Amino acid sequence: METQTQTIKKKTDKVTERMTGAESVIRCLLAEGVDLVYGYPGGAIMPVYDELFKYQDQLHHVLTRHEQGATHAAQGYARASGKVGVAIATSGPGATNFVTGIADAQIDSTPMVCITGQVGSHLLGSDAFQETDIIGISTPITKWNHQVTKAEDIPTVLAKAFYIARSGRPGPVLIDITKDAQFGALDFSYSKCKGVRSYKPVPKTDPKSLEKAAELINKAQKPMIVFGQGVILGEAEEELKNFIEKSGIPSAWTILGLSALPTAHPLNVGMVGMHGNYGPNKLTNECDLLLAIGMRFDDRVTGNLETYAKQAKVIHFEIDPAEIDKNVKADVAVMGNVKDTLSRLFSLIKPNTHESWLKKFKDYDVIEYDKVIKEELFPSKEGLSMGEVLRGINQETKGDAIIVSDVGQHQMIACRYAKFTKSKSNVTSGGLGTMGFALPAAIGAKMGAPEREVVAIIGDGGYQMTIQELGTIFQTGVPVKIVVLNNDFLGMVRQWQQLFFDKRYASTEMVNPDFVKIAEGYHIQSTKVTERAHLQDAIAEMIASDKPYFLEVCVEKENNVFPMIPTGASVSDIRLE
Repeated sequence: METQTQTIKKKTDKVTERMTGAESVIRCLLAEGVDLVYGYPGGAIMPVYDELFKYQDQLHHVLTRHEQGATHAAQGYARASGKVGVAIATSGPGATNFVTGIADAQIDSTPMVCITGQVGSHLLGSDAFQETDIIGISTPITKWNHQVTKAEDIPTVLAKAFYIARSGRPGPVLIDITKDAQFGALDFSYSKCKGVRSYKPVPKTDPKSLEKAAELINKAQKPMIVFGQGVILGEAEEELKNFIEKSGIPSAWTILGLSALPTAHPLNVGMVGMHGNYGPNKLTNECDLLLAIGMRFDDRVTGNLETYAKQAKVIHFEIDPAEIDKNVKADVAVMGNVKDTLSRLFSLIKPNTHESWLKKFKDYDVIEYDKVIKEELFPSKEGLSMGEVLRGINQETKGDAIIVSDVGQHQMIACRYAKFTKSKSNVTSGGLGTMGFALPAAIGAKMGAPEREVVAIIGDGGYQMTIQELGTIFQTGVPVKIVVLNNDFLGMVRQWQQLFFDKRYASTEMVNPDFVKIAEGYHIQSTKVTERAHLQDAIAEMIASDKPYFLEVCVEKENNVFPMIPTGASVSDIRLE
């Protein structure tokens, strides 16, 4: 087998180099500007790792402690940096351990390229050791996937993978490479993919849709905006802000849209959805025009679709045609990247303030503050609340940190109370709701934005699903700050059991280990807080540290997150208690 790199000139005068398929994988990553990958080696991917060893001064590899951790770290990296995250694993269980992270990335539109090794092509279908049909398994949860069985196909396939992952509505791509393709030789050259036949990542914008949208906006008396992650993915934060300020329209956000507009902006009226703010949920069913900007009308946002915004005209700004009329019928569909469509619409709308309409949101804010927020942020009870922990973090970070949250009560509290001044600051598992997401995702987020403070907010349940990634933190020294809000329960499930299952706490109470000792076993500085008097000093010490830090805060066991919209109820039926 020819392994030594040779330079060859073809008839087309295109310069190529003779190399193995495994080396070409590394060279493709470097050509795409990748300098950091997450992964876990194994037999079927070993040729690639052997080449990676030779290129380690150019391409940094982070050894996670589980393949799922590699995918979540790649997600966190992508969400914080805006680049494509990359994860590598071997065949069989290595590949199947990728599935949760890939599914999470698919539903949350996170650009990610996953590379898995596979048994030799002559063994495919023979139930060989560690053979799994990862192409069949991952087809429903990837934007695109492909199995490579010939070395010469690797550059073209990987170029296409990166193009598809990052273009249009982003998403995960999986490339499965057989071991003989890694060992095989090819004449390597690389050209970035600039288009794929029949794939149109950004649909054309109909000028008439902009005119119709402008007409509805200019006539509306009670318009309301709900913006989602499409604004962040489209890098349209400035265009959104300009549009909102000219139109004077009160603007709410989905969980993944959080941080696209500073939380302190006077037209930012809070979060919609199951645990969102009182005003924007109530007034969804009073507005006369609903502008959905880069969001997909998830069921956690809409509640009962039969009663959702039936009185309102709907303008849906979308890059993915499949989302139009999928859940909520649009009166006007404005297709395209919102960076472009909002910019073009800006000149067509008239300046406005909607002062009396905005006052309704503020009136609801007062009600919510008195009945919910005041007690959550400044509790009268002896026990600590999750909200006051977030208040303390806000105080120390001044809203400049990236907050990475797991899934559960703490996630809702983090999204409700964290303050943000910059975009790409809220990293969480939205659509899939993956417990165990936050710890590895925080590692990736810090590596994707090393200049920013990264704080992971995690519950005691989700923390133990990927707790082994403390080993990754120890080995890399990545200075993430970990806050575990410990209530000795699977808190969100317990809340539902209390409210809807007559307090039958079936399999939700946790008997937890000594988290501080575990963190100390990984040589991570640790503190446990059980009393309010010590909370702020502990948070300040954590934020001031330039090293990894673990903070456990023991919070009230049976506190609930309100407001809340019960499953299947209308957004108008939001409960404050």
